[in-house]
Amino acid sequence: MAPHILTALDHHLAPGAQRWLTDAVARVGDDPAAVRTVFPAVGRHCGRGPLAAGWTVADAARARLLAALPLRGAALAEEITALHRYGDSAEQRAVLRSLALLEDSDASFADLGLPLVRAALWGNDTDLIEASLGPYAARHLDEDAYRHAVLKCVFCGIPLDRVVGLTERADRELARMLADFAHERVAAGRDVPSDIWPIVRAHPGALEASGLPGEATSSSSDRRAAAVAALAAFTGAA
Repeated sequence: MAPHILTALDHHLAPGAQRWLTDAVARVGDDPAAVRTVFPAVGRHCGRGPLAAGWTVADAARARLLAALPLRGAALAEEITALHRYGDSAEQRAVLRSLALLEDSDASFADLGLPLVRAALWGNDTDLIEASLGPYAARHLDEDAYRHAVLKCVFCGIPLDRVVGLTERADRELARMLADFAHERVAAGRDVPSDIWPIVRAHPGALEASGLPGEATSSSSDRRAAAVAALAAFTGAA
């Protein structure tokens, strides 16, 4: 978790909420099993409103609780997996957002949180998909899984600027996949999300190979219009 999130949390919490969280952190440090009681109660005691960088107050407070767990490696992974399994969507989101923080504090945690990332990506909850694609996923998802995660975001309408590591990990194959997606949209007479174009533009051969440019001469007016708009966006003329 970025230091500014912790700072923002400290500045946001009212004195009563801060006292509750401080006590909860101490309880978890003394007895890891206590996290099963205090983790679900965070929203009620600390609040659920927005904080910073897409985090909520409850996300950050729950991350602080997880960071206080005196567990390492497989034992830590087992505990947070149980919290994720039995938690509601807000609790699951907090676990996902905390994965990088846990690894930063315990190198032996390594890729043990990847099953939770994969579970989020298999589902259709856009909050969880977005939360899963933070620094931890950027470090650990293999190339194919990362590409499909990006494509899942495009399908689900999640802005690609929320996917951590995309600038560094975008490659020719991802550009091809996105260009093919764009062609499918155009063939259906639909608009193409604008945030795919910087990736496709970096590998221009992908667009030609997709067959999308040929749609500009389609007998269907809807397909022609969609193709013209897509090609203009690709060239930056839109």
